[in-house]
Amino acid sequence: MFERFTKDARDVVKGAVAHAEQAGARSVGTEHILLALLDREGSRASFVLGALGLAGRREPVRAALEQARRRGGLTKAETDALAGLGIDVPEIVARVEEVHGAGALSGDRRGGGRRSGHRPFEPGAKDILTGALRAATARRDRRIGDEHILLALTARPGVPAEVLADHGVTYESVTRVLPGSGGEAKAG
Repeated sequence: MFERFTKDARDVVKGAVAHAEQAGARSVGTEHILLALLDREGSRASFVLGALGLAGRREPVRAALEQARRRGGLTKAETDALAGLGIDVPEIVARVEEVHGAGALSGDRRGGGRRSGHRPFEPGAKDILTGALRAATARRDRRIGDEHILLALTARPGVPAEVLADHGVTYESVTRVLPGSGGEAKAG
């Protein structure tokens, strides 16, 4: 599948690995893919994100991803559902962090220094890459570009899709802004 990735899409994957490494994460998650997409310039996905006004709101997106990480990866909808059952997630996070330190629920226990080397992709991140292939196929594109990765992120339920939607970037808005289908992804 990776032989069909454009240079831009490959750069997103490499960027996601770099973000995971910088964070000291054991594996590459969907949030790392989103962060790598936000770093892109001059690609089809960066054009779409800019057209939807996200280019100027990168820091709020990063902050929202950090908040979700601190909640153990729970979306706001999941947090609200738990609140309906009488479970106060922010209170639990505060108590756990009080005892174990900030980010204790994130699952990224560093365990003695920075770890470098191979970082596997989490199942959700693998789903995004597979979803990018499906998005390219559905659009009749021969190559998988970073715009297909963006489409896959917006189509898969989870924190990245929720954060993007909070900033006006949904599957529907991306497909509306993305230049027509058919043919090859131009960037990369």
